Amino acid sequence: MHVLILGGTTEARRVAAGLHPGVRVTSSLAGRVARPVLPPGEIRIGGFGGAGGLAQWLREHEVDALIDATHPFAGTISFNAASAAATAHVPLLAVRRPGWVAGEGDDWHPADSLEQAAGMLPALGRRIFLTTGRMGLAAFAALDGLWFLVRSVDAPHPPYPLHMETLLDRGPFALEGERALLREHRIDVLVTKDSGGPATAAKLTAAREAGLPVVVVRRPAVPGGVQVVGTPEEAILWIQDRQGTA
Repeated sequence: MHVLILGGTTEARRVAAGLHPGVRVTSSLAGRVARPVLPPGEIRIGGFGGAGGLAQWLREHEVDALIDATHPFAGTISFNAASAAATAHVPLLAVRRPGWVAGEGDDWHPADSLEQAAGMLPALGRRIFLTTGRMGLAAFAALDGLWFLVRSVDAPHPPYPLHMETLLDRGPFALEGERALLREHRIDVLVTKDSGGPATAAKLTAAREAGLPVVVVRRPAVPGGVQVVGTPEEAILWIQDRQGTA
């Protein structure tokens, strides 16, 4: 059995580790991170050339099942996966970690896009902790009156805000470290995507403790008709069930 995992996330690595070596696993990474953490099994890096290219790859490599375990905000590849799976008649499962939920004491401001998030900031504060990654910084480039602390795995490329300091780091992040970061940089607003999961959730706790507003960008919807599970373990069971009925 050959399983293609669209990955680059912790969940994708856990699915690959749970299936390999009993199942032939190929993990596909987008190639946007310079030094990715590689899962076990076969690896391919780079795009497929859209839904048509992915469908062709599924056929040529005799893929029996496709798992979309990409980041919750990797919307384009998810829609390409749904189209390609339908074209190539390959069963598809999406793995999506549950989103974060605001709790007592949180001051969250939902946004539907990075552009909408940027528009909220002048009314909320002047020193921004921007944790949406290095992609999409152009949405904040025109906010010359604000200062940004941008945290990302790799260095960002312009366009990006004029007044900006870059912090290159990879999660998981501890609560005490997030508290110190907010204090040392005198942050008064946090901006994040609703990525979900525990690896980067400590910043939300630190912001709540400090009484800071948090702009939360909502995640895009999963393509209609695609089966979704919330954990890698469910995806592993899905594959095992398909093995049993093959």
